[in-house]
Amino acid sequence: MPVFSFITPYSRSIHLGLTTLALSGSVLAAPLPGQDCVSTADAASRLSCYDKALNRTAVLPAQELTSEATPEASTKSPSPVTANWELDPNEKRGTFKLIPYKLNYLLPIVHSNRPNMRPSSPAVDHTAAEDQAIDATEAKFQFSFKTKAWENIFGDNGDLWFAYTQQSNWQSYNGKKSSPFRETNYEPEAFVALRTDVDVLGWKWRGLNLGFVHQSNGRPLPLSRSWNRVYAEFALERGNFTVLARPWYRIPESTAKDDNPDIRDYMGTGDLSVVYTNGGHVLSALGRYSTSGKHGGGQLEWAFPISKALKGYLQVTSGYGASLIDYNHSQTTIGLGVLLLPW
Repeated sequence: MPVFSFITPYSRSIHLGLTTLALSGSVLAAPLPGQDCVSTADAASRLSCYDKALNRTAVLPAQELTSEATPEASTKSPSPVTANWELDPNEKRGTFKLIPYKLNYLLPIVHSNRPNMRPSSPAVDHTAAEDQAIDATEAKFQFSFKTKAWENIFGDNGDLWFAYTQQSNWQSYNGKKSSPFRETNYEPEAFVALRTDVDVLGWKWRGLNLGFVHQSNGRPLPLSRSWNRVYAEFALERGNFTVLARPWYRIPESTAKDDNPDIRDYMGTGDLSVVYTNGGHVLSALGRYSTSGKHGGGQLEWAFPISKALKGYLQVTSGYGASLIDYNHSQTTIGLGVLLLPW
């Protein structure tokens, strides 16, 4: 056999092997895609590096995409009115849960410049025969709660609420008279809260409450006082301001049952509240005026932070109606204390 015929097959095999080895070496020598990403410490940055090296487009889950694309959607808080009345479907908390209604506060010190020493009313046998032995300085507190009894009366709108508010004036420093409660007002009510969400002259009309309210002091003659009303309450918001306009109609009573026939001349036919909230502080002003009696009354309130869990509370009243027994008595009071629950 010729020598060249024996060498040729092996030469070809050797040549092929060397070629393959050379190619393998060149592949191993070349950097792999994304090899530089290995040294990236941050996980998110490393993942982004790999996606770029492999020409991939990152696709976020729907929830992450929504929260990143519109961060304000996840951080935006509901309006005070919407949250308070659970007007938005996302704010619904179900029925028969006890929730704060009006302010819950304790004022250890309330001073009046002109205490009502002899309460009176034009109703027969409704005027005190002599002056009351009361101090100008007393304590005052209020607690108020509501509960929803029926949700979504009209499709996804309209909730029926029941509420109860109690305000007490306590002669806590009047040791000569055993520190009696001078006056306690009981105020049960029922109303339907409706979502509106209508733009009105730059304001957002959030809701409308239609209700019935009874108020009385539960005292015997000559100090018994009471009345019944139906009302419509309009809630509007703009920025940090909330406006509550509440016209009412007093339900007439017979002469024999009417403790205070002239109460409309002093308490008017409605009230208007303006609330401003900013940085943990809340300022509120409420006013009433009677066009028939030319009398009125007002209340200023300020809640301010004392600590993370406690707010101080300042209340000033002026005019008529600081309490039901004082509906026709004008005075100015100032009280300082704390809010027992958030505004």
